[in-house]
Amino acid sequence: MKQPCTCREPAVLFVVGCRILCIVGILCIAGPPAHTQQARDEVLRQQLQQLTDAMTRTQAQLEESQRQLREIRGQLTELQRQLASSEASSSSSTQLAAAVNEIREQQSMQEAQIATHEQTKVESDSKFPVKLNGLVLLNGFVNTRQVDIPATPTIVLSGRGTTGATLAQTVLGLDARGPQLFNAHSDADVRVDFAGDLSASGYGASGGIMRLRTAHANLRWDHGDAFFSLDHAIVAPNSPTSLTAVALPALAWSGNLWTWNPQGGMTADLPLSPAQRLRMQAAMIASSDAPPIYSFSTSSSSLVTPTTAQLSRWPGVEGRVAFLGNSEQGGLQLGVGGLFAPHRIFSFNFDSWAGTLDYRIPFTSHTELSGSFYHGQALGGLGGGAYKDYLVRPDPDEPGHFYYRTLDSTGGWAQLKQRVNERLEFNAAFGTDQVPAGQLRPYAGASSAVYLNLARNRTYVANVIFSPSAYLLFSLEYRHLQSSPVNGATNSGDVIGIATGYRF
Repeated sequence: MKQPCTCREPAVLFVVGCRILCIVGILCIAGPPAHTQQARDEVLRQQLQQLTDAMTRTQAQLEESQRQLREIRGQLTELQRQLASSEASSSSSTQLAAAVNEIREQQSMQEAQIATHEQTKVESDSKFPVKLNGLVLLNGFVNTRQVDIPATPTIVLSGRGTTGATLAQTVLGLDARGPQLFNAHSDADVRVDFAGDLSASGYGASGGIMRLRTAHANLRWDHGDAFFSLDHAIVAPNSPTSLTAVALPALAWSGNLWTWNPQGGMTADLPLSPAQRLRMQAAMIASSDAPPIYSFSTSSSSLVTPTTAQLSRWPGVEGRVAFLGNSEQGGLQLGVGGLFAPHRIFSFNFDSWAGTLDYRIPFTSHTELSGSFYHGQALGGLGGGAYKDYLVRPDPDEPGHFYYRTLDSTGGWAQLKQRVNERLEFNAAFGTDQVPAGQLRPYAGASSAVYLNLARNRTYVANVIFSPSAYLLFSLEYRHLQSSPVNGATNSGDVIGIATGYRF
């Protein structure tokens, strides 16, 4: 690369110009003699020629310097471009290297997850995915008065309290996804627990006996589904929140129609707007019997006694219409429903029927009010009616003949939920179930017949549930029970429960 010119061409031109002006001025002022004039003119011409040549050389040098400056500027521009290109290339290389490292890390994580999945995969004959899940749940309880079931009390009696702990409310489940059928996605699930023999006590009874809780099989379309299930009736879709009442859901027999019955039906959603829809449901139901308070069987104990619904030889029917908001789990919900199921016991025919109202009202993103209300007849098989569908008493005038009477039932529950954040929530609930005392009183039995004589049952609940992670759960709960027999004073008692669970 050429070095820039260091000569001072502009200064030289200035000096030469000044000399020329001085000579011209002198010639104009002084008038020399004629014989020396020619000599001086010759000298001046030579000097002028010399100055002209000097100016020509200086001009040429100046142009050369300018050319060199232009070359230097071009070279500098090229160097700057090359430097910028190098820096960009270096940055791109760094970014590319970072992206490659990130991809490698993600690939390693995915390989580890795939390896774990392959180790824990549950395989089915259908070769479709099956997932094992559950909740290992330890419950401790303190009952200040005698109750019907120490670990999962629903009514309170006049006697001494109990204290203990149980793992029988542990729940195991299987979830399966199947093929598409009739342009619908198929799935199924089943849940079991270990509370099948709630009366068992003593050595080896801490786990209870495995019991089928719920089961579902569904064909799901975009705006509806077809299903058969073992679950609560579709007219009672909501349930209060509790970790200490799992084997028997919270507020069972205190306004919560919770019992699990075989059903088969369809659901259709009619969109009203992008965030609202109208849900219509209909199903057939094989309603259960209420817990036995009589013993009419004279057959061998090896025979299974049919239910009163099975003896009628007709299935029950139920339907529900609901307005739903923008969220299936936490949005607005207002529903009305109805149920009808025929029954028969010996020569006595009776019908179960109910009208229901269910709701979920979100006040804020963290607060909601939910619950349900019902009124009907012979609702013991659904979890209402104070454990009874009907009453019976012998005819004093005709031995071997009995009077039967179905019972009306009214009840419901309400819960206020406050979610502080994803890990902490508070719940407060109240539920009540009752039958008319006037219907019950003529059929009341001895004071020891606690279920037969029960006219009203109320439960107050408050709990806090803390989940420090997606797998761990802790809860503290307080319950106050009030059980009123038709022929005695109301019994009251408190239940303090704790729960520790691990979800997998």
